[in-house]
Amino acid sequence: MKKTKKHLCALFDLDGVIVDTAKYHYLAWKKIAAEFDYELTEADNEQLKGVSRSDSLNRILEMAGKSLDEDSFNQFLHQKNKDYLIFIQEVKKDNILPGVKHALDFLKENKIKIGLGSASKNAQIILEKLEITSYFETVVDGNSVQNGKPHPEVFLKGSQLLGVDPEYCVVFEDSQAGIHAAQAGGMTAIALGEEKVFSDMDYCFPNFEALDSATLKTLF
Repeated sequence: MKKTKKHLCALFDLDGVIVDTAKYHYLAWKKIAAEFDYELTEADNEQLKGVSRSDSLNRILEMAGKSLDEDSFNQFLHQKNKDYLIFIQEVKKDNILPGVKHALDFLKENKIKIGLGSASKNAQIILEKLEITSYFETVVDGNSVQNGKPHPEVFLKGSQLLGVDPEYCVVFEDSQAGIHAAQAGGMTAIALGEEKVFSDMDYCFPNFEALDSATLKTLF
């Protein structure tokens, strides 16, 4: 990996990057889709990763060939979140994904600013359950922005709150929508997962275990 410009800020997505809560979103959305006589597959669920709750429901309705009035739409959004909150009650600090804690410690020790940029409206709850809230100087989530990914608002707001220009920010993402958001914001986009799943990222690693101290030093 070549030496890059010195980055001053790291912005993390939450679901699938710090903790594997994607399975709980999937279970909750699968339950909602069943209400429309549609069986949501894992392949379908890939289209929902990194996407806001309302946009996710719109995509499911499109898959199912259904439509809803505004009141019913909002009721289903509420039901999905209610089911998700029940599922995540079992999340604890042991559920942080391998390698993430090492990366957070490295960043903190090297005085790199750390922020969260997530579509989730329950990000704060998850961070508290994982016992890593203290690492994050700012948390920008679905409650804080008007535009969901792939719009760059969530990351641009994070960099602004941290006082770092976008070009000096690194974004860690596991969804194509998130990679597009980082790129649109003028930030260095690092994809976590299988390279074939992504496009337009600056770097791709299978997971945080592949980001050892030497690799992190080339980025920060």
